[in-house]
Amino acid sequence: MFSMLYISSRMTMTGRVVSSRWRMSYRAASTTPTHPHFNKILIANRGEIACRIMRTAKRLGVKTVAVYSSADASAMHVQMADEAYHIGPAPSSESYLNANRILDVAHKSGAQAIHPGYGFLSENAAFATQVTESGLVFIGPPAQAILSMGSKSESKKIMQDASVPVVPGYHGEEQSVERLQAEAERIGYPVLIKAVKGGGGKGMRIVETPQDFKDMLESAKREATKSFGDDTVLVEKYLTRPRHVEVQVFADTHGNAVYLFERDCSVQRRHQKVLEEAPAPGLSPELRASLGAKAVAAAKAVNYVGAGTVEFILDTLDDRFYFMEMNTRLQVEHPVTEMITNTDLVEWQLLVASGNPLPKTQSSLEISGHAFEARIYAENPAKGFLPDTGKLFYMKMPDAAPNVRVETGVRQGDDVSVYYDPMISKLVVSGPNRTEALRTLRNALNDFHVAGPTTNIPFLTSLATHPSFISGDISTSFIADHADTLSLSAPITHETLAQAAMGLVSTCSKTPTETTPWTTLPSFRLNHPQTRTLTLHDQNSTPHKVTVTTDPQTQTHTLTTKTPTSTRTFSSVTAHYNPTTQILTTTLDSTRLTTPFIQTDQTLHLPPITLSIPTITHTHAETSANTIKTPMPCKISAIHVVKGDTVKKGQVVLVLEAMKMEHVVRAPGDGIVKRVFGVVGDVVPEGRVLVEFGQV
Repeated sequence: MFSMLYISSRMTMTGRVVSSRWRMSYRAASTTPTHPHFNKILIANRGEIACRIMRTAKRLGVKTVAVYSSADASAMHVQMADEAYHIGPAPSSESYLNANRILDVAHKSGAQAIHPGYGFLSENAAFATQVTESGLVFIGPPAQAILSMGSKSESKKIMQDASVPVVPGYHGEEQSVERLQAEAERIGYPVLIKAVKGGGGKGMRIVETPQDFKDMLESAKREATKSFGDDTVLVEKYLTRPRHVEVQVFADTHGNAVYLFERDCSVQRRHQKVLEEAPAPGLSPELRASLGAKAVAAAKAVNYVGAGTVEFILDTLDDRFYFMEMNTRLQVEHPVTEMITNTDLVEWQLLVASGNPLPKTQSSLEISGHAFEARIYAENPAKGFLPDTGKLFYMKMPDAAPNVRVETGVRQGDDVSVYYDPMISKLVVSGPNRTEALRTLRNALNDFHVAGPTTNIPFLTSLATHPSFISGDISTSFIADHADTLSLSAPITHETLAQAAMGLVSTCSKTPTETTPWTTLPSFRLNHPQTRTLTLHDQNSTPHKVTVTTDPQTQTHTLTTKTPTSTRTFSSVTAHYNPTTQILTTTLDSTRLTTPFIQTDQTLHLPPITLSIPTITHTHAETSANTIKTPMPCKISAIHVVKGDTVKKGQVVLVLEAMKMEHVVRAPGDGIVKRVFGVVGDVVPEGRVLVEFGQV
């Protein structure tokens, strides 16, 4: 095992000096390359994946070229690269999806190859063709393999010919609503509608009943058109309690192909993964070998080259598995595979793209321990996992260690933009077995603090501590099945409110040293109890009242809170705030509490809690009895009602788009549409009223 601590300091194109620090462990390639590495590569991506590729490239002595949009001018990946070039405005369609501009930069900078990362142009066959025809190397599979596996209908046919089992369904060219609905009836509900060129949960809808089919089909097609430029869909049987198990494969140009075992990615919301692990728990050696063999067969069937992932649906009732799709790129969750195989898959990509054979054979690959990856998102699980945006006022990540790895493309002070994916970081941990790896994950989540946008850290912690997850009893419906026992947000406790009250006093005090909350009280009567009451609101706009009373005769201090209701009396209460570290230390008698504490724009951040001080409420709006407001900055994709329409509760009224995802908005109750504000295509801020209702 080789460990590396990388520290760099460089001058950016804007003249600023930045420093970066990572620690990662891996096993170097076991064979000596017969072809030299590239001298310089362009990374056609942004965020954490761009930074992750750069780390390996720098270790290998390969120069890196970054591209960036106007929104990313000061982004981490821009400052890490040896060179960086502006390629367009913030919308990805005008920047990171601008293939011609990226190719111009590649030639201008003298790059020999282009690494697409994941997302954006990574699975665009036309772009792969452009790259190779322009004399550069595409660090990915051949364009034909992308085309074959990018079409869900064509890939199903190829898999059937290769004796890889597929899910029953309709993959035909006839795309009329009538034909698709007839096929759904033939297959039997529930069915899954999927965009044939989809990925990441986009263009995908589960349909439970015939009555919902048309609306879900229209929504899937709309989203597919915006994301992939193609609204063709397939319909297949939806297994009610499957597991999502995927196999990492790798192939070279010399005819070699291997599998690096499997990952379980069953824990998902909105068809997108939030917690992954490797290897998949509970698989027999025979089942593991069968999955791997079929995955390699799938790769060979399309003459695959490079890193790829073959995704299977595993039926939990009988352990039968079915081909779902192949992702012709490096996956977001690839670090868990690296952890259990002691490899660097980006290094493998560069080796293979340079013309070298695979560094290992199948017989030399083995599983070592267990690993988890938790995706830290700016989103509000308590509000349907809606994405959130805003400045990262505070960000403290777990300390780097051989068994703890944080992949990120942002730093404290950066903004989570509405234009791109809301993922903040990937927390990757490992251990000698699943139990120890899970313990490390829980500890690392407790050490991960973010202030600013609402995050899913409390929810991930709840997942990692859930008895069913600990036992390995998982499926793709895990979150829905355990909705009543999973905590969607951090609980507001008596201690949290006490710290908020103490923190307000200490940060507002003119004395920078340790103070009591009563040193800043207004006028008082000698020997009479003094009281101060604050009303704080959490991110769900729930009010919490905390009353602080001090009795000078007994020298006691009483803190009373409502929601939760609690009254506690202390003989000693102190609070000290360090503005340099942004750490608040509160002592309640013998109990000492230490937590990050940030006050911005009348808002208190005690990660993972966000509270607003009196008269200020958090503005995450949603449907109410008579209005529908935007829950986030977004674009209006569709409006299904007009003034005067009568609507029923649950009827689709609007479709909004934010952070590359569509969000269907339904009527909160029966009523008549009084007014509709805005038109399709409008970009609207959070909290904007879009529809107003009257009573029937």
